[in-house]
Amino acid sequence: MFAALGGLIAGFTALCVAELVAAAVRPEAGPVTAVGGAVIDRTPPAVKDFAVRNFGTDDKLVLQLGILVLLAVFAMAVGLLALRYRWTGAAAVLVFGVVGSVAAGGRPEGRPTDALPSAVGALVAAGVLYLLAGRLSPVTGPPPAAGETDDEETADGEPADGEQGAFDRRGFVIAATAAAAASAGAGLLGRRLQASQLAGVSAARGDITLPAPASPAPAIPGGADLGIRGLSSFTTPNKDFYRVDTALVVPRVDADRWRLRIHGKGVSRPVTLSFQDLLGRELVERDITLTCVSNQVGGPYVGTARWIGVRLATLLAEAGVKPPSKGGPADQIVARSVDGMTIGTPVEEVMDGRDALLAVGMNGEPLPFDHGFPVRMVVPGLYGYVSACKWIQEIELTTFDAYDAYWVKRDWSREAPIKTQSRIDTPRPFAAPKPGTVPVAGVAWAQHRGIARVEVRVDGGEWHTARLAAEAGRDTWRQWVWEWPATTGHHTLEVRATDRTGATQTDKRVGTVPDGATGWHSVVVDVT
Repeated sequence: MFAALGGLIAGFTALCVAELVAAAVRPEAGPVTAVGGAVIDRTPPAVKDFAVRNFGTDDKLVLQLGILVLLAVFAMAVGLLALRYRWTGAAAVLVFGVVGSVAAGGRPEGRPTDALPSAVGALVAAGVLYLLAGRLSPVTGPPPAAGETDDEETADGEPADGEQGAFDRRGFVIAATAAAAASAGAGLLGRRLQASQLAGVSAARGDITLPAPASPAPAIPGGADLGIRGLSSFTTPNKDFYRVDTALVVPRVDADRWRLRIHGKGVSRPVTLSFQDLLGRELVERDITLTCVSNQVGGPYVGTARWIGVRLATLLAEAGVKPPSKGGPADQIVARSVDGMTIGTPVEEVMDGRDALLAVGMNGEPLPFDHGFPVRMVVPGLYGYVSACKWIQEIELTTFDAYDAYWVKRDWSREAPIKTQSRIDTPRPFAAPKPGTVPVAGVAWAQHRGIARVEVRVDGGEWHTARLAAEAGRDTWRQWVWEWPATTGHHTLEVRATDRTGATQTDKRVGTVPDGATGWHSVVVDVT
């Protein structure tokens, strides 16, 4: 038990010391974050889809807890090993440092200094484990009696297998307590230093005042929000807007130091822009619904916000870029984030006249850190993994044949227009409404095409046309409601939508991989 405890304390030391060093390097270099990022990078699409589906936005927390549990098991095993082989146990701790260092330095956005937190933490932890294991060695007793022989020792001077005896319990407790206290202090100091750094960036964001847009968004029609209880509001508040990305630590970018570089194939005039450069340009404000490709049928990863930003097509044109339809050599935009994410977007769609933006604001305020501050891409009509790069810092023009972005390398499609979908928000699954008129309501979306019709049916019967809310634009979702004359019993409600091209969503149920889920959303209720 004491040996395992010694291993746990050594592991705790490694994490705390690494936390302190990461404060001097950058938070993303911490071992748990680095290893977690490496795990995410190597996670098969099916596993990633399972995590998002079952854990939602808590998937990163679950991953971090899993890493800590595995680390604890490893630490206890190393502690037991060090009881018999001190040097071997201490060396095993260094394996932790190697794994963390390689994970940190091997990520796309990795820097050479990112290896330091894991390396220093493991080195100190190895010393702590060696010290604690020494306190667990049996105390030397009186000389053996005549005819008896000393127990043999191992080559490194440690007691041989099976040797029994008392150990320096008091010395172990003192050493363990001191190590734990010092480690906790180091970890707390590291956290406070990181918090102080983040507070400065947060304060700077709070001081930003977005200019009034030169092209404000049209007023939302009065009938766009039906105001039905249980129905998603037309505009999704920032705090409720979904977040699906691979960042275990949300980047806190200093807007004053931020730069965006535009270069690559077909760029005759490379551009580098600062945040103030963007704010000084003509700003556009639009209501746009975003959808994540990980959204299952009826899922929550869709929301509408009022975005403000600069037209991306204008910036590209100023850099000399032409779409393929006009002779341009590049058909793909590769957007790179400060966290190493790469997202590939079709040039043609960005420059076809839609409101593709480099967004700087969301619902009347600077972008929240979770949603890409200081700048992110927003392209209506395309799933986020091919359009919505957060924390963007580079745009490279290239071709789809020449480069596969992050998710394409993981078996997702190169191009992914959003599919026509609809969802029942109320009544909820397994609800028990009373007989009589029951409003069945929800949202439907087909960004950049618009919703023309929504239909509902009960128990596989005939389809009934729902009443649509006022349309705020073809790039936003649309609320709908059907007044159901509910009768007592067990019922299944289904919904389908038709977009403005005349295409009705298919009933064929497929998963999210490789380019988005399809099928009709259904809800089972008991009318009593």
